[in-house]
Amino acid sequence: MLINNYYVVSVMSGTSLDGIDILYSKFSFDGKWNFKIIDFETIPYSEEWKQKLKTLIQFSKAKLNQIDSKYSEYLAHKVLNFINRNSIEGIDFIASHGHTALHSPDQGYTYQIGNRQILADTLKQKVICDFRVQDVELGGQGAPLVPIGDRLLFSNYDFCINLGGFANISFEENKQRIAFDICPVNIVLNHYVNYLDVDYDDKGKIARSGTINISLLEQINNLPFYKQSAPKSLGLEWVKEIVFPLIDSFNLETKDILKTIVEHIAVQISKHINVKQAKTLVTGGGAYNSFLIERIETLSKSKIIIPDNEIVEYKEALIFGLLGVLKDRNEVNCLKSVTGAKKDHSSGKIFNPKINV
Repeated sequence: MLINNYYVVSVMSGTSLDGIDILYSKFSFDGKWNFKIIDFETIPYSEEWKQKLKTLIQFSKAKLNQIDSKYSEYLAHKVLNFINRNSIEGIDFIASHGHTALHSPDQGYTYQIGNRQILADTLKQKVICDFRVQDVELGGQGAPLVPIGDRLLFSNYDFCINLGGFANISFEENKQRIAFDICPVNIVLNHYVNYLDVDYDDKGKIARSGTINISLLEQINNLPFYKQSAPKSLGLEWVKEIVFPLIDSFNLETKDILKTIVEHIAVQISKHINVKQAKTLVTGGGAYNSFLIERIETLSKSKIIIPDNEIVEYKEALIFGLLGVLKDRNEVNCLKSVTGAKKDHSSGKIFNPKINV
């Protein structure tokens, strides 16, 4: 028999590497899904882990496997500390996204580290995790996975956009949920602002002071990815192979790179939300980039809505908790209309803690 209330700890690490998001939430079903965020925290990465995670695509499979074991153990202890610090009791399960190491769905693989049995054993809790692999096996992109949560938890918005390492969007069209990655965001902006010895461009102030390079803007807006139809998704590999070399070939000052890329992001996003009287929910770290938000508002007819900070920062972690709930109920949590998989399905692996005899 299905229960209608779930208490879930969900854990998420995004490509922008700003830390591990951990969230304790309640999900309730009374004909529709509702949520309540109870406790939350972002745990910054050590410099060692940040550097390691930045370079995962360079490692051999054997080395990656070794890192995966260490990262799963690291993640388990971070979650355990969070649970103990907040005196959390009554957990139905842990939902873990892990951290994307490799993502090349067109070649038939995706790999998230931090999704191993050690999580369940260390935490002594059921763990539901590794949500992307099955979708890729079914011919899908394995991403984005958040749109099912947009549909079930945030249906009062016309568009939902997350500005993280990449910008992604989801919306309803002909009674189907459509979603895809739009363009890189913080994965590029943070890369270049790091040359100035800061982690991020606070409110876009540095970008605001720069000058747009029209030639770079035109070339980056004309990359083949932007002409592809959905479903489509982006990964760090594409940024390293295509975007960074293109930007670097112009030999620009950092402030001019930032301003040009902000304009590029705003142009690409505005193409998809340029609808009068539409409401667009914007979340993710990029929502704090005031200059970027201004440019999106200027280029689009849609009303941009930025919610409370806990939704801005933890919406993705929240939704991976919901993905875990749906998996636990053996209900659809992955939509073929979004990923391009052969069918809607209930994705993820379930690990129960091993009991010492």
